[in-house]
Amino acid sequence: MKRRTFIKKSSMTVISISAFGTIQWNGKIFVGDTPTTTDILGPFYRPGAPLVSNLISSSSKGTPLNLTGTIFQNDRKTPLSNALVEIWHCDENAHYDNTSEDYIFRGATKTGKNGKYDFKTIVPVQYQGIPNDESSWRPAHIHMRISSNSQQDLITQIYFKGDKYIPTDPNSKAPQAANRILEISKNVSNESIVTFDIVMSKEFPLDKAAYKRITGLYQFDNNTIEFFKSDDLLFMKWNGQLMSSFKYLGNNSFGDGYDNVSFELRLGGGIKATLTFETKTYIGEKFLKYPD
Repeated sequence: MKRRTFIKKSSMTVISISAFGTIQWNGKIFVGDTPTTTDILGPFYRPGAPLVSNLISSSSKGTPLNLTGTIFQNDRKTPLSNALVEIWHCDENAHYDNTSEDYIFRGATKTGKNGKYDFKTIVPVQYQGIPNDESSWRPAHIHMRISSNSQQDLITQIYFKGDKYIPTDPNSKAPQAANRILEISKNVSNESIVTFDIVMSKEFPLDKAAYKRITGLYQFDNNTIEFFKSDDLLFMKWNGQLMSSFKYLGNNSFGDGYDNVSFELRLGGGIKATLTFETKTYIGEKFLKYPD
């Protein structure tokens, strides 16, 4: 399913971003070759979710689920304290709450000194992104965003083993998602539980003055694209739709593991942007900067 087609046909807001390499517990610490991998942010991210860890309302008929885990710093052994962990997902009827003040099945919590987080929610269901389009089915999934002042912000998703749509969904079937397809088990109280431990990556920041140079509005043929800074990520709006979030890769380039954008700072102040999005390349020019 193409994200641009998804937006056009369903009017859903989509963000993309990049979560687990090969990480194992050796009896003492987590070891592996990469931090947690990223994934697309998904159609319905809403900033400002309330600090609440129990997302189950009295009217919910979904299957209760305990989602727990520990956030580790990039050394893979030190718990990350005071990290903001946000989650969001659809309800048992495949609906996202995009507008209400209740932020249904959206919530946030902060990790303690032990780096642990804990949410009580339900098992989300599969849904068809575009009516009558069999290729648009998404497996059940939970979105997550982890923000910290000392580590690179992470946006990712988790999936559940046995879901029939995992092999056909372009994001869940990608190699970088393999260790984010999790088993739902039972605890001693016979409650469904999923454990997802996360390893953050080291922040590779871009100078504030450089962000000021590149952020603003760009013209890409008939499309207007806005780039703006959010924490340590570069967000992208395509014709007003929030589409992607990229981390800095170096050399004036940003990426999310799927798409990327690079900026060429020209003599005289002009800026050219080269965007690779869904395997296509677009060239744009900055035409409006933000006021100082």
